Amino acid sequence: MKKILLVFCLLLPALKIFSQQFSQYNTGTLYDSFENPSQRAFIPDSSKKFASNFLAPNFNLNFFLKGDAQATLKTRLASNRYDNSLLQINQSKFNHVNGDVNIYVVMLKMFASLNGDEELGFSVQTRAEAKGLIPDDAIAALNGAGSFADGVNYNNIFNGNYFYQTYHQLGFTYREKFNKQFAFGIKLSALLGIQYQKLNIIGSGAVYDNVAEKGSVTLDGTYSASFVPGNDFKSADFLPTFRNPGAALSMGMSFKTKDGFLLQANVKDLGFIHWSKRSEVYTFNNSTELKGLASPKREDSTYNKIRSLVHENAAEKSFTTPIDGRAELSASKMFWLDQDYQYKYSPTLVVSKELFYTGFVAALVNPVQYKNYVVTLTGTYDDLHTVNVGAQFMVKSPNFEIFIGSDKIAQSVSLATLNKNSSSLSQNGSFTGMSFFFGFALKFGDVVEHPMNASVIPMGTKGFLARLYGRLFKTYN
Repeated sequence: MKKILLVFCLLLPALKIFSQQFSQYNTGTLYDSFENPSQRAFIPDSSKKFASNFLAPNFNLNFFLKGDAQATLKTRLASNRYDNSLLQINQSKFNHVNGDVNIYVVMLKMFASLNGDEELGFSVQTRAEAKGLIPDDAIAALNGAGSFADGVNYNNIFNGNYFYQTYHQLGFTYREKFNKQFAFGIKLSALLGIQYQKLNIIGSGAVYDNVAEKGSVTLDGTYSASFVPGNDFKSADFLPTFRNPGAALSMGMSFKTKDGFLLQANVKDLGFIHWSKRSEVYTFNNSTELKGLASPKREDSTYNKIRSLVHENAAEKSFTTPIDGRAELSASKMFWLDQDYQYKYSPTLVVSKELFYTGFVAALVNPVQYKNYVVTLTGTYDDLHTVNVGAQFMVKSPNFEIFIGSDKIAQSVSLATLNKNSSSLSQNGSFTGMSFFFGFALKFGDVVEHPMNASVIPMGTKGFLARLYGRLFKTYN
């Protein structure tokens, strides 16, 4: 059985995302220090000198669907049937699909110098990104001709687009604290593209004959795909190669005001991938006939016909695509909730804007800490007018950390418990989604100690950036 939807069949292997793991902001975890380069991972006189995840994957995955197709796809997933009752045909109604995966396979960081709080790090990630704007009509078409009027000439009902790309990211980070208030961090990355696909339909038409159980579909557009040997994607194709190179830059700075506010600004993953000349770009403008639209194999048949149509007029050529970079601003302040200084509350407000797309998210992160235990509730609001509520539980000491959570608690539970008897199968919520993240890291080696406390006196000096900063702004602390 082919995947539920032509475009979804290409999205599902990657599960890309528009998301950001906001719950980790200002936590001081190893994950946080790689995602937000100005954040520190070490605490002098408490932390040991080296930090690593010891190959335990730290990951964040997210999936999002908003539109009339929610009930249709949930019934198809849970009970192997289509419920097209909420789809609106020939009304230019679209379904928004976003997804992403960010997996840190290797994270290694060291405290390089006490005088300047310098930190150096290396990381290996695998990432995936996907977006889609899918019309109701395209989803209804996979269930045959039942949703379409007999003999009507439909125009532009299948116009839409989607893309996804997967890649490896090898990153080097450098973080330095210039003075008691200001810190700066940078992350330089080499990108190794794995796979890319993009479908853009700018013109379409359809006529259905319900009596004869057939139809005619016309599509006009382009389809781009990176080269995969043998045209079948295999697990071996995930291995890093230099066939599709790229680069990315992340920069961050944090500033602590005199009244205790921590302000942070980041530009994340500003970069590109150059897909090799063995990539293919298809330009199609043709029709195909669909048959057996009432048969049990109508979904497979429709998929195969459409797939053949969009793979016409191939031209081998290279092309360059951006990755999903973002600009983010945050503000945070710490409060003690009791007179014994046991319960700490550090709310953080974050705004995040995609650099190459329209996505925008505002988040309020609410962590409450007791000793080494942290419980976080996060609320987000985005440009599609959806509200998410997430939660995280973390155990964190100066030399150990582990966290688990979701930025879409209710939607994740609903999707995980979906079954054919669920009362929500034939209902559309605000959106359907799923989110899950997990992280772990340990510190090892000697404890980072100030000279007055140290058994071995370090001879560190201020870093290059701090010395340059001091000369420019005449600061010497």
